[in-house]
Amino acid sequence: MHFPGRQSAVVFALLLPISAQPPGAAQTPGQDDATFTAEVKVVNVLATVRTKSGQLVNDLTKDDFSLTENKRPQDIRYFSRESDLPLTIGLLVDTSMSQARVLESERSASFQFVDQVLREGKDKVFVTQFDMAVMTRQQLTSSRRDLEESLPYVDTPSKNQLQAQRGGGTLLFDAVVKASREIMSGQRNRKAMIILSDGGDNGSDDTLASAIEAAQRADTLIYSILFADPGFYGGYGAGEGKTAMMRLAKETGGSFFEVSKKQNIGQIYGIIEQELRSQYNLGFVSDQPVRVSEFRTLQLTAKRQDLIVQARDRYWAQR
Repeated sequence: MHFPGRQSAVVFALLLPISAQPPGAAQTPGQDDATFTAEVKVVNVLATVRTKSGQLVNDLTKDDFSLTENKRPQDIRYFSRESDLPLTIGLLVDTSMSQARVLESERSASFQFVDQVLREGKDKVFVTQFDMAVMTRQQLTSSRRDLEESLPYVDTPSKNQLQAQRGGGTLLFDAVVKASREIMSGQRNRKAMIILSDGGDNGSDDTLASAIEAAQRADTLIYSILFADPGFYGGYGAGEGKTAMMRLAKETGGSFFEVSKKQNIGQIYGIIEQELRSQYNLGFVSDQPVRVSEFRTLQLTAKRQDLIVQARDRYWAQR
């Protein structure tokens, strides 16, 4: 397990055109439940906090955090715990031949996870598979039945498809870019992609760097689950794929996990579910108006020295 002290605490930013509750309005201590209009741009930062020993911390207030943008201190104006914001989840499943022997475990654990997390009518899920092509098996849905019916079709290529194959065989980076641009960029809520793969990429037009940037622009964090079949690689694992999976998680503000004898995929999904239910929602209005669309650096920290906040180090400020 890659423990939460570094990459499994979650932070991601959503740039939303909203404005704040009028000054002086009544508020519950520690809970700034703002009402919004379309005049002031607020950057919302969702965060998960853990102790150095890895325990989730759920009782902080906004005064326990410090936030900077481009090294300038920012005033945290809005704050709530256990965010009830709608959630959009993308399941990106590697269906290349290297995953053939672990695919059934991935499908089973994925449906169990969605079944536990999905709030029908509120949250949405889509399912994309990638191998020599990128294919969305299930468009955004709030229906458990839709997901139960679509997941069995997430499968490795047939012999005829392999014989007709031209070009690369595992388009991981292309899948992340496609999902970010075509689906996630149009969503305005909490957004997370879960990638099940050994991290190998063979033939993508996009690079690892462009995949990370696409997810950042779409304000989407990535949970990377490294699920490799060592036998496929002659007992040596997935090689450089682990590095790619770690970067996808870390640089989008998400979490990296590795399936092992000590931690199976079901247990990993359990940790992800805990994190999604233990987020803080912090909002600030930048002291620097956006005149040109650009990436801006973010640093969110806890004032207590024994606490760790995992925050991505930049967000896309859209003019």
